[in-house]
Amino acid sequence: MKQGIIITGAGSGVGRATARAFLAAGWNVGLVGRREAALAETAAGHGAALVLPCDVTDADATDAMVAKASGEWGRLDALFNNAGVAMKGATIDELDLDEIRTLIEVNVMGAFIAARAAFAQMRRQDPQGGRIINNGSVSAYVPRWGSSPYTASKHAITGLTRSLSLDGRPYDIACGQIDIGNALTEMAEAMTRGVPQADGSLAVEPVMDVANVAQSVLHMASLPLAANVQFMTVMATAMPYVGRG
Repeated sequence: MKQGIIITGAGSGVGRATARAFLAAGWNVGLVGRREAALAETAAGHGAALVLPCDVTDADATDAMVAKASGEWGRLDALFNNAGVAMKGATIDELDLDEIRTLIEVNVMGAFIAARAAFAQMRRQDPQGGRIINNGSVSAYVPRWGSSPYTASKHAITGLTRSLSLDGRPYDIACGQIDIGNALTEMAEAMTRGVPQADGSLAVEPVMDVANVAQSVLHMASLPLAANVQFMTVMATAMPYVGRG
C-alpha cells in the first residue's frame, strides 16, 4: 500500500519541491496551503496528489483536512510541517507588532495545530504510528541580524520537535526536524543579490538547490519507525553559518 504524507506550505518553495519529490517516489501526497491555484500547479495533474486548500492557523479546517486525507488513503504515515513566513530584517524596536503576531500565528501556532491534528490521527489509527517532520531553520541555532521574531519562532519549533519526540514514543509516533540554510526559493532569492550581515555590511551569500532539501526530507520520512533523524541541518556549504556573528 502506498504511504501518504501531508505537506503544508506546498504551494511554493521548499513545500512544492518536497511534494514533487515524494510524488516521484511513489507516495500519496496531500498538498496543503491557502492558495488552491498554487497547490494545483504543484500537483501538475499527478494522480497521487490530493489538493487540500487549508489555512493551518484554523484548527477546525486543519482537523477536517487531516481527516479527509486519512480517509482517502486509509491512514496517515507522515506530516511535513513546513508552512511558514518571514519578515523584513529590522531591530526589535522597529518591528510592527501586527506583523510579529502574524508570523507567530503561522510559524508557531500553525505548526502546533497541524502537528496536533496529525498526532491525533496517528495515535488512533490501526496500526498506530507515523512520523512528523518539522521545518526548523539554522536560525534555531544562530540568528541573522534583525530576525528576532523569526528566530524565536524557530526556537519554538525545536521545542515542539523535542516534546513530540518524547510524547509520541508510546504510540510509535516519531518526530524529527530539518534545519535549512540558504535553499534557493522565492523566499531566499534575496541572498543572490545581497543581504545584511552582522557587521553591518551587505553581502551576496552562497545558495543551494532546493532539491537537496526535498531529498533530505524524503530520506527522513522513508526510514522505518524504529529509526529517526532527530535533527538534520542541510545548508549551502559556504554560507555564513559556522562563525556567523
